[in-house]
Amino acid sequence: MTFTKIDLELWPRKEYFDHYFKETPCTYSAVFRLDITKLRRRGEKLYPGMLHAIAAVVNNHQEFRMACTKTGEVGFYDIVHPSYTIFHRDTETFSNLWTEYTADYRLFYKAYQQDMEIYGNRQGFMPKPGMPENTFPVSMLPWASFEGFNLNLQNGYNYLPPIFTIGKFQEENGKTVLPLAVQVHHAVCDGFHLCRLVNELQEILNQAKSERLG
Repeated sequence: MTFTKIDLELWPRKEYFDHYFKETPCTYSAVFRLDITKLRRRGEKLYPGMLHAIAAVVNNHQEFRMACTKTGEVGFYDIVHPSYTIFHRDTETFSNLWTEYTADYRLFYKAYQQDMEIYGNRQGFMPKPGMPENTFPVSMLPWASFEGFNLNLQNGYNYLPPIFTIGKFQEENGKTVLPLAVQVHHAVCDGFHLCRLVNELQEILNQAKSERLG
């Protein structure tokens, strides 16, 4: 893991960063309907496939690997990993797990399975120790679909990574459609960047291979 500090005085985005980070702190969110038909046809669990696809696009672009350190330094990581929630039916609580991202889906899928086997049934907010700083959060709400979703981060305007929330998929006209909410910080991400991320994510889902792993 490498964190590269940005020289704000030389950064082309300085004016925008100062405005949306200091003068008028601003995050925003949007919900997108993704076609996951090919991903579903693989016949495996949806969560690891979505986690890997999202992480692949996030790691392709610097604006989604941004962070503000505890000492106030602004910069970006060379790689970020998904931190994701899992639900415990017996207590109706959730835990946060994380799996190291690798571009090789087979390796990621294997690591995800190992994390679930070891920590999936452990209660508590963070059952897997050693969560690194270079993570971004993903949650899944498989109980209902949604058309709007917003997180209210009180005093959280120095949090720069994107936040993803996956809803319940639906069958529509022979396709499987999934709602995905994405919340970003306007200081590092404009509408152009968000739309590019979602379009590239859809391209990955369109190319999902049919073979089943595991």
